Amino acid sequence: MLIESRPATDPELGALVAAQQRELRVVDGGLDGQVTETRPDVRFLVGVRNGLAVACGAVQALDARTAEIKRMYVRPAFRGRGLARQLLTALEELALWYGHTELRLETGSYLPAAIRLYTSAGYLPIPAYGEYVTNPYSVCFAKRLPVAA
Repeated sequence: MLIESRPATDPELGALVAAQQRELRVVDGGLDGQVTETRPDVRFLVGVRNGLAVACGAVQALDARTAEIKRMYVRPAFRGRGLARQLLTALEELALWYGHTELRLETGSYLPAAIRLYTSAGYLPIPAYGEYVTNPYSVCFAKRLPVAA
């Protein structure tokens, strides 16, 4: 899979985010408030396979040393091939490039595959933070990134 940077206005990225939101509404029973605003400092990556955008994810700064993984998504037809893990690794490298040494993320308690991915990649459970504190379905994780000496 080729992983490339894309602007938030990219139409293929927009299609992936829209598909993610449709899928989440089905899985979570249509809970309100699941769409979050992104700030101008969000940095998107898109995974491309055979010319088709099949995965996306983003890194958004929370502060100078901490960033949040957002919008992780792989089209259903492309799951089970390790693409999410490749994308997650690329997002971690992108965060390091911008000087972040800790990554956080939120996922739904009703998404066991996502939870397995994050825990197997070294993310540890943390208390809910920010906008997720009041969401009873939020499960949050963090990972310290290795800093080169």
